[in-house]
Amino acid sequence: MMNIIEYAIEALCLGMFMVVATIVTAIFQLPSSPIHQAIADPLLRRFLIGVTIGLTAILIIYSPLGKRSGAHLNPSVTLTFWRLKKIRTIDACFYILAQVLGAILGVWFAGILLGMAIADPAVNYIATVPSSAGELIAFLVEFILSLGLMTLILNVSNHPKLSQLTGVFAGMLLVIYITIAAPISGMSMNPARSLGSAIPAQAWSGFWIYCIAPPLGMIVASELYLRMIGKKKSRAELCCKLCPNSSTRCISLVCCQMCKL
Repeated sequence: MMNIIEYAIEALCLGMFMVVATIVTAIFQLPSSPIHQAIADPLLRRFLIGVTIGLTAILIIYSPLGKRSGAHLNPSVTLTFWRLKKIRTIDACFYILAQVLGAILGVWFAGILLGMAIADPAVNYIATVPSSAGELIAFLVEFILSLGLMTLILNVSNHPKLSQLTGVFAGMLLVIYITIAAPISGMSMNPARSLGSAIPAQAWSGFWIYCIAPPLGMIVASELYLRMIGKKKSRAELCCKLCPNSSTRCISLVCCQMCKL
């Protein structure tokens, strides 16, 4: 059975995330913005952008929609749960297609709201491109960030006492990542998110990085996780949701104890 509602949720939620990320970036980074003019320190501006985006991610994860689909919002996350055999191949494929569509439509809708401001070099459709440090550095940064995020997600979401805090931890980590890594790699960790921006911006420099490093980093994290838990890798609590819950149906191949209906 196809989980059409879950696919639509993934598209909608990533689309909303992209709209917020684009508008917030414009508010803080456009030279003509009063907020940009009031906050001269670029590090502080990135921190505030990170806080807003992190809170947005948390709200999506804990929303009724996010609880239902699992709030992957990222092909790298979906591929990791597919590798862990927690999501069917057909569901993984449609999740990724929905995420790509959602990212593209999200940037498009943000463009309607912002007008020509979205194309300003300070915003540039929030395209992710490597800095002057080079593509290798950007690749390593994206790989390390993705490995770190998925390591956190797997360990926290599958901890009986901490599972409900997965979204909070992930959101807090996004704040740190955006503040520190955005000037180096653009801080993507998400092939769909990067594609959604690259198309209208025509910013294809180093695009391969955002297609390879994030999924590679997250899949490596899953391999390390499986080795860490050893024979317990089939334990029932392993879940493909960022917020395991019993209030919504679960598309996991083996429904976990924390969201078993």
